[in-house]
Amino acid sequence: MPELPEVETTRRGIAPHLIGHRVIAVDIRQRRLRWPIPAALSRLLPGQKIENVERRAKYILAHTSAGSALLHLGMSGSLRILGADSAPATHDHFDWRLDSGRILRFTDPRRFGSLLWQTPGTMHPLLAGLGPEPLGDGFDGAYLWKKSRGRSAAVKTFLMDQKMVVGVGNIYAAEALFAAGIHPRRAAGSVSHARYERLAGAVKRILVHAITRGGTTLRDFLSPDGVPGYFEQELFVYGRAGEPCKICGTPIRASVLGQRSTFYCPHCQR
Repeated sequence: MPELPEVETTRRGIAPHLIGHRVIAVDIRQRRLRWPIPAALSRLLPGQKIENVERRAKYILAHTSAGSALLHLGMSGSLRILGADSAPATHDHFDWRLDSGRILRFTDPRRFGSLLWQTPGTMHPLLAGLGPEPLGDGFDGAYLWKKSRGRSAAVKTFLMDQKMVVGVGNIYAAEALFAAGIHPRRAAGSVSHARYERLAGAVKRILVHAITRGGTTLRDFLSPDGVPGYFEQELFVYGRAGEPCKICGTPIRASVLGQRSTFYCPHCQR
């Protein structure tokens, strides 16, 4: 599933082609995505100028004076800017036709992505209750330490809870915990303030680096220009079960935690 760096890479790729441009028409070939595309969107979005494109958690929001379109890539979705004469394929579910002569096309073989609508002055229920952005000022070691007090859940599960902090998915949680030297199964409430400072710093550093490298190429993700991300080759633990740790040489272990594969070094992480 595309994580925060992949979504941010996508946002940065499509934003220059959308901001300041008007949506001429919306061509919907498949309404049944993770949630049905609202019928009102086909009426409200055409004719609107896109004023800004931002990211909240793993959602991309395209803002207009009539409201905001919420786009989610799901497990296998991608957004591309293409020429107006580009013929759709089987899994190309909708296009936004722009006044520039280009189109924004959403492709999703598994149909777990979504296109929803948020009216002005409201917040979509999917965005309500989300934690702070990991790259924002509200996220640091003190915040994690305070939120974790008394919690017996594994620190990796805690870090991936979207109510605690958004966008830190399985790949980057594993990598950040390795960088901070924290075992993923350690109880969140037992991690010290100092170690949470290291963890918060690792989350920020790794996410920023992954964004600059174009995200992580796993399964279906490609950036909007069709170029795969290149962060995967720099992973220290994720997907490397049985391979030697790049720091100490101990074989990387894998286990299941919270129904997700978890990778760690038993020597470097305590």
